[in-house]
Amino acid sequence: MNIRPGGVNVLPPVVKNLLIINGLFFLATITLEQKGIDLSQYLGIHYFTSEYFKPYQYITYMFMHGSFTHILFNMFALWMFGATIENYWGAKRFLIYYFVTGIGAALIQTGVNWHTISSMQTAVEAYLAMPTPETFAILINEHFSSFPINPEFIKQWAIDPSNAGAISQTTSYIENATKTIVNVPTVGASGAVFGLLLAFGMLFPNSIIYVYFALPIKAKYFVIIYGAIELYSGFANQVGDHVAHFAHLGGMIFGVFLILYWKKNYV
Repeated sequence: MNIRPGGVNVLPPVVKNLLIINGLFFLATITLEQKGIDLSQYLGIHYFTSEYFKPYQYITYMFMHGSFTHILFNMFALWMFGATIENYWGAKRFLIYYFVTGIGAALIQTGVNWHTISSMQTAVEAYLAMPTPETFAILINEHFSSFPINPEFIKQWAIDPSNAGAISQTTSYIENATKTIVNVPTVGASGAVFGLLLAFGMLFPNSIIYVYFALPIKAKYFVIIYGAIELYSGFANQVGDHVAHFAHLGGMIFGVFLILYWKKNYV
């Protein structure tokens, strides 16, 4: 997401401290990684059945990032939209909004993961009840496409479908792939950042955002377009796409409800 600053030159306290904290966490991640410690394993949010899951991860995951590009774009967006919103709302309301949308994004992502993993486990149980080369191939295609298996294995197994050794290999494969999926952490401030994007679009709908530093578009249309892209990307579920699109949408959804609640009760 490339935009041109719209005249926000002040760095308010909450935004400033969030930028500092995120930067410190990123430096800690890099430093500990060199010592063989994966900080994301402890602070990134895991699925609740994962051996690494801890409730506090619903907060700490917002300060973890997977790469320099990841944190760069998130922090740029945090400053770009967050500074204007904090100046408008004040520090307290801004901080509440930031954490509500960030935690809300994680809750939505957890719900999506539950649906995906439950469907996967049901399919696995059906396969284990009747393990054949055909049903295994379908299982891989529908639920484990990110974990490719040698096609020759299935061809050789098809010659002898009752081969106990082949069935045992598929069982081990499924166990390992399932464990990997369950233990993948979600990291990043993107859910809260998308909440800020939503708030900016609702509070300043006619403000101009410059996409790729050149194309002007009103904030309200930018939010709608970006939300539609995230919705499409989430349902497309393309192989190799590791972006938590529904977490982004979750941040926007919780943002809408919180802003409407505040407008009804406090404005």
